[in-house]
Formats: sequence, structure tokens, C-alpha cells
Amino acid sequence: MSKLTLPVRLALLVTGTMLPLIVFAVGIVFYNYKQDRSDATRRVLENVRSMRLVLDSEVQRMTGGLQVLALTNSLRNDDFQNFRRIALGFLDQYGKGGLVLISDRKGRLLFSSATEGTASLPPRGHLEIVEKVFATRSPQYSDLFTGAINGRQVLTVEVPVFRDGEVIYDLCFSPPISIFQELVEKQRPDRLWTVTLLDTKGIVFARAPNPSETFGKRASPSLYAEMFRRSEASLPTVSLDGIALAAAYTRSRLTGWTIAAGVDESSLIAPLWRNIAITSLIGGILLLTGLTFAVRMATTIARGEMLHNLLIDELNHRVKNTLALMQAIAVQTFRSASRDERTKFEGRLGALAEAHNLLSQEKWAGSELREVIARALQPFLMNSPDRIRMAGPAVPLSPRLAVVLSMIVHEIATNAAKYGALSNETGRVTLDWEIIADAPKPRLRLIWTEIGGPPVTAPVQRGFGSRLIERSARDQLGGEATVDFLPRGVVCTVVCTLDEAR
Repeated sequence: MSKLTLPVRLALLVTGTMLPLIVFAVGIVFYNYKQDRSDATRRVLENVRSMRLVLDSEVQRMTGGLQVLALTNSLRNDDFQNFRRIALGFLDQYGKGGLVLISDRKGRLLFSSATEGTASLPPRGHLEIVEKVFATRSPQYSDLFTGAINGRQVLTVEVPVFRDGEVIYDLCFSPPISIFQELVEKQRPDRLWTVTLLDTKGIVFARAPNPSETFGKRASPSLYAEMFRRSEASLPTVSLDGIALAAAYTRSRLTGWTIAAGVDESSLIAPLWRNIAITSLIGGILLLTGLTFAVRMATTIARGEMLHNLLIDELNHRVKNTLALMQAIAVQTFRSASRDERTKFEGRLGALAEAHNLLSQEKWAGSELREVIARALQPFLMNSPDRIRMAGPAVPLSPRLAVVLSMIVHEIATNAAKYGALSNETGRVTLDWEIIADAPKPRLRLIWTEIGGPPVTAPVQRGFGSRLIERSARDQLGGEATVDFLPRGVVCTVVCTLDEAR
């Protein structure tokens, strides 16, 4: 028995040493799983916030375009035939399925982009939102409802049309629902995620996965019950597909719509069991040669992988999130400002966003000057695309130059639309550029020339737009900008040194 005592004691000692170490290692793995789960929940909430900002940015772009349409002379003068051409140009940028309507205070349709005749047009659907537009004198955003023209489920963006300070019409845009579905698909991190857009009544109008099976349905009971209690929250829920999710939602203050997203619970639990199995195996093999070190390394690597994936996701959305955040801040900051101030700021921010959208498409490798200018001038080309003529060689721009030049061109065009050649029906603009190669680094010279506008008089003092142009050219481009108020029209010249486009 004495010969068996030592082996038994050694076996008991090894077992007594091994089991606590394995239990301790499993405890570490489970602790890290709880931490990773907490990180995943926080990541879901951060993602829905980012998606909300992107959605708000897209809706603001629609709203801004409609507000530009509302300012057209043809609409203010009840020239619906000429306005049809402008409206169809606006719809072209959104593809098939979009619809523009004009109704009066009683909901009578005076114009539809779907048909030239108005005698057979039915009354406007969703009269409540028409009344709200006239009452609030501000843009409104609808829930999902059945459209009176096409009989399909639609959402609308509606803005007032003013004449002499009074609201005379409701200008309604029904965007293709596919726009919101594409937004969801792009913002969805991977196939394990469920992303849903819901209106203020909790009805689904875009979703991934299974959009066609869930369109028009109410949110899952657990999400529906929670989303009307708070504007933002994280919660466990079960999707409309019957999948358990670690989910979060947030409500847009602009539209009242809700963005919800969740990641499959099984994707969070699977790494737990995998890590427990690995840790147990390593603990049995490396008990006497560094169990603690091996377990810690395994759990650290697992945690590092999740943090690495989180970092990659955050980097992929960084630029869009920043611009959308600026837009959200602007909505709050300018709530009590004048309409003119809001319009100016939103225009500048829109120009900056378009420049960043172009750079994002090119993966921040730079962009081409003509495309940058075309993006900046897009709102001013809706009424008459042939009023601005552009000519010049292909010029690759670095991201820095693309953003600054986009802002400068937007300011010049805005001034022209308010006071210069784009403020009447006869004015024209010529935009020429050339490369000057007489210096160590090539320079770009861009010349904006206006003709046919109202009589030109030099301003008594420079406005913010003029100072923005001059300071941007001097401080950010290392060049100069000059504005000449000639009798025939304004001439603005911008000269800057070109960076190497990357």
C-alpha cells in the first residue's frame, strides 16, 4: 500500500493542481466573454447611431433638393409645364420610382410628375401631413402609407412653397423605397447582423435580411414595446425571423424614424465554447510548462481579434460618421436661426459632404477636378444645365484640394445664384481652368466668368462668403483668390499650388 501511496498522492496532487488551474482559466475565458459581449453591445449601439446620422444625411439631401425646387420661378409663377422639366431632372438622380407632387392647402393635386393631365388626379393621400406643412411652415416626413397615385406603400418628404412670405403649396417627394434598402445594405457590417428602418409607428420600410418578407410589418414585440419608451436603448430581442439578437435602436430627431440593428447571439456564444475547449486542452498539455501564460495568451489573442474587427469597422465609417455628426449638430444649433442662415450653412455643409462622398468613392485616393466641380454645382444645374459651361484639362486633385476647391466653387455659385448671373433667366457662367507650369510645382488657375446677369456693383463691404473664398485660397491652398466686379459681370480667379493626388 505504501508503494501505491505516493503515486496516488502525486495523482491527487496533479489533479488538485490541474483542476483549479483549468477552472481558473475557464473563469478568465468567461470573464473575457462577458467583456467581449459588453463591447459587442456597445458596438451595436455605436453602429445604429452611425446609421442614424447617415440616414439623416440622406434625408437632408432630399430636403435640400426639394427646397431648391421650391424656390424656382416656374413654381412660384404657377408655370407647371416648365416646372415639369425641372422636377424630372430632380427625379433622375434617384432612379425609377420617385414621384413629385404639388398640392394646395385642401389636398387637391395641382401637379404630378407621373402624368401631365391634372383633371383625373385623385385627392392627396395622407392629408394630415399636408396640413402639418401649412401649419408649421417647415419640412415634414411621413410614415409609410398607401400612395393615391401609384397605390404602393410610400414614404414622403414634404416642404412648403412660399410666395410673399405665405405658404401657397405643399411640394411632396416620394423617393423610391429602394434608396433606403440600399442604405441598409451598405451600412450592414456583415451577414450576421440584422438592420431595420422603421417609421414612427414601428412599421418596417427597409431591412436586411429578408426585406420583401418583412416590409410593412410591425417590429418584433420586444422591440416594439421598448422603442416607444425611450428614444435610444440596447436590449436583447428576437427578430422577425425568430433569431435571438443582441440589439440596439435609436430614433432620428429629424424624421422620427427608428434605426434598429442587432447581431446574432450565437455568433457571440460560439467563441466562448471554442475558447473554453482550447483553454482546457492547453491546460492539460502545458500544466507544468506554463499553463497560466498559455491561457492568458489565448484569451488575449481572442480579445485582440474582436478589438481589431471593431477598429476596422470604425475606420470604414469614420468620414461618413463625422460629416453626418456635423449635420446633426447643425440641425440643433440652427434651430432658432433664420431660414437664410440655415440655408447657407446647409449648402456649405452639403458641398463639403458631396466632396467627401466623391473621395469616399475613390477610397481617398484623390479625385478629378471636373468631377469635384460638377458635384459642387449640381444644385445650381437643376433648372438649366447649359447655363454653366466648363472647360479645362484633366486635373487630379489630392483629398485636401478637392474638399477646399469644392467649398470655394460652392460659395462662388451661391453668390451668383443670389446676386449674379444665375439669379435671372438670361445669365451665363463660364468656368475655365488651366495648369501653370512655370514654378517648381505646377499651379492651377481657375477662372469663373459671369455674363448676362443683373448690373454689377461692387459691394460696400465683403460678406462672409467672400472672406471664406479668399481665406480658403490663402490659408488652406497656399494661393490666392481675387474677385473683380466688372460691368459685364463678376470674374473670380483662384490660383493654387497642386499637390500630388494620392
